[in-house]
Amino acid sequence: MFQNLSIFEKTYELILWLYPAVNKFPKKQRFVLGQHISNTTLKILEGIIEANQERNKLPYLKKLSVELDKLRILIRLSKDIRFISIRQYEFAVKKVNEIGKMLGGWIKSCR
Repeated sequence: MFQNLSIFEKTYELILWLYPAVNKFPKKQRFVLGQHISNTTLKILEGIIEANQERNKLPYLKKLSVELDKLRILIRLSKDIRFISIRQYEFAVKKVNEIGKMLGGWIKSCR
């Protein structure tokens, strides 16, 4: 059911890419910043599943938007402290922006 949602697929792809990148963080940060990034991406994926099941999707989608903004900041922080390269950052931001556009469209369709 949710596998047919493009936003679900894009988020799932992002998670598959992020996990190996996070595993390359310095050991201490893998369990701090890395874990926070992992948890945030999983919250986004879970939120998509929940929103898809609800009749009134808007509150869930707004929470997803906040989580996506948090993820953007965490990824930027990872780049700024050089845990990920500029190329990795650009790739991640591109994926997050794609998800953001899809989310924005979903929010508009619910209003």
